[in-house]
Amino acid sequence: MSARTQAPATAPRRGELDVLRVLVVLGLVFFHAALVFATEGDYYVQNAQTTEAITVLAGFAVVWAMPVLFLVAGLGARYSVRRRGAGRFARERLVRLGVPLVFTMVVLNPLPQWLRLRAADPAYDESYGRFLPRYFTVHLDLADFPFFLGGEHFESGHLWFVLLLLAFCLLLAPVTARLAAGGDRAAEIVARHPALLVLPVLPLALLQVPLGMEEDYAAWHHWAYLVFFLYGFALAGDERIRAVMRRLARPLGVAGVVLFAACGPGFMTLDDPFTDRTPLALVTRALFSAAGWCLVVAILGTLDRPREQRGARARPGPVMGYLGVAALPLYVLHQPVVVVLAYGVVGWSAPIVVEYTVIVTGSLAVILVLYECVVRRTRLTRFLFGMRPAPPNALSS
Repeated sequence: MSARTQAPATAPRRGELDVLRVLVVLGLVFFHAALVFATEGDYYVQNAQTTEAITVLAGFAVVWAMPVLFLVAGLGARYSVRRRGAGRFARERLVRLGVPLVFTMVVLNPLPQWLRLRAADPAYDESYGRFLPRYFTVHLDLADFPFFLGGEHFESGHLWFVLLLLAFCLLLAPVTARLAAGGDRAAEIVARHPALLVLPVLPLALLQVPLGMEEDYAAWHHWAYLVFFLYGFALAGDERIRAVMRRLARPLGVAGVVLFAACGPGFMTLDDPFTDRTPLALVTRALFSAAGWCLVVAILGTLDRPREQRGARARPGPVMGYLGVAALPLYVLHQPVVVVLAYGVVGWSAPIVVEYTVIVTGSLAVILVLYECVVRRTRLTRFLFGMRPAPPNALSS
């Protein structure tokens, strides 16, 4: 890779990506709280009163939010491989992602599943202690990679993102050098022909259209996320590609909104646009794939500005500096907290907007308090939630 385009191992941290990652993670609190009031779906706790507006708002969120997280994760993986090498990178990801994954599935995820049963059936009176053995009754399915373990109640839950990300990192670690070299050659071609930036729409559609979209994985087929991760790893950090994304951000943003709007007839009229084989369902999934790609590239291109234009804003402020290292713990904590708060609120005789506001504000407060007072305070809790060790003085500050 040429010195002109290769980012050094100690490349300056891109503050806009930290901001984007934090906003998406915190936005998941708003998103999952909204699912409590959705007319469609099977969230852990459902309110008696629902609204169709949630379907539209949730749809516009899922079309770009989780793909952005995978793309940014791929970009971070590229820098990590440069610093550590493929072997150390795989070991580091196995610890930093694998430990919170196991911890959450064993310690945190049983509670939302138990509350799901209590919320669905007022006569359900099984204690949490009696429920736990049933939660841990699992079976092994090697064909469902990487979701090997399943059961009537056992689940990876919202940690499907972490499990997929870990699988991508471990699968690609042995071929990172080839991916980097291939990315450099691809960047040269795209820089000469910017229209080729939309080519990833093809593999996305080839996955989503025949295989279907998966509601459990934020409306995308789970292997579609590999396309975003690979793009982040191989291309998104290249200065030539960044220049193309900045130049095309506005037209791709407009195209993304138009394409998403074109999905409306399919999502609003079909019984199951995610898996139906009708022509309208197939077209809807193709449009959704194209809309997602266009919006993700537009968002990154809009936020990415040369350092001389960012000026003093190049350095993250104290709030983003604090939250930037908290993204994974906040992600781990958010759904169990939302479910617990929602379980206590849905029985109220109050308007939807009041209940929703209480769930969101209460969840954000509890999550941040847990992070500040518990997670970041000890070496053990930092390890369990995927954080790096902190100097002793930082733990007590």
